[in-house]
Amino acid sequence: QVRLVESGGGLVQAGGSLRLSCVASGLTFRSYAMAWFRQTPGKEREFVSRISGSGGISGYSDSVKGRFTISRDNAKNTVSLQMDVLKPEDTADYYCAADRSYQHILAGRADYWGKGALVTVSS
Repeated sequence: QVRLVESGGGLVQAGGSLRLSCVASGLTFRSYAMAWFRQTPGKEREFVSRISGSGGISGYSDSVKGRFTISRDNAKNTVSLQMDVLKPEDTADYYCAADRSYQHILAGRADYWGKGALVTVSS
């Protein structure tokens, strides 16, 4: 059984930082591209960042580029999202996703999803 479990969400003031982590189990982690998405009530799920299975390729949405950094540790089956210079508009539930395809995951077509971690940025 595959599980993705996010942690590290919380409340932070604008300009601050948070680090999200996602631990995966039940899959060959290095064979999966990983991504972070976010969603607020009433809005579509939004792509945030993705990283290839080896960690050699990564990408970001324009809204977070230069502020967020994705990384992974294949020895620990973990993908992380370092979020700096946070803005109130970054407030959302953040979801970890896994898919065998680095291309497919960009469109949200992931095989597996976590249950989410809430990030709240106060102004």
